[in-house]
Amino acid sequence: MKKQFVVIGCGRFGSSVAMKLTELGEEVMVVDKNEEIIQTISESVTYAVQADATDEQTIRSLGIRNFDVAVVTIGSDIQSSILITLMCKELGVKYVISKAQNELHGKVLYKTGADRVVFPEREMGIKIAKNLVSDNILDYIELAPDYSIVEIVALDHWIGKNLRQLNLRARYGINVMAIKQGFDIKVAVGPDEVVREGDVLVVIGHNDDLNRIDKP
Repeated sequence: MKKQFVVIGCGRFGSSVAMKLTELGEEVMVVDKNEEIIQTISESVTYAVQADATDEQTIRSLGIRNFDVAVVTIGSDIQSSILITLMCKELGVKYVISKAQNELHGKVLYKTGADRVVFPEREMGIKIAKNLVSDNILDYIELAPDYSIVEIVALDHWIGKNLRQLNLRARYGINVMAIKQGFDIKVAVGPDEVVREGDVLVVIGHNDDLNRIDKP
């Protein structure tokens, strides 16, 4: 069953979220007070509405309570993002994701009722930094301040060995969640799984341990 999403604020981050969700087959309504932005994105989403989402009557009239997820991406206007997050929760949206500008903003959003707070600029900065310092790391997802999931290309000395021989949990303190082999992905891989050249291992662990993976 499709979920219904409402994305409030259509800057670069909000627009990319809305268009990707639509591309994935979900029903998406975007709300922004800028008419030009709404006209630009209208053909790329299910519904596009020009409205001031900080007005309670307006947001109530949009049937906000009927949406499964609200994504509040007005990070630059801290007061508006807090107000809209609060109204979304009070009007009955099941899950609210809000974009924060900084840590203090994020803390206030959580206290206001946000189920998840994202820091797109910081998270992208971390990904870029990780990729710059390691040729092997392809992607990086921060789960918590100290724990992450990383996609890492198999190191040369891993190739031809199985997971039991590599013993990555004992050596690095990390757990292998899956192995990507070309377009195929193997999950719940066993200890006899052999790592081949070009394989991408999806691993989870403490950031300190992950940072040691490709160190000599």
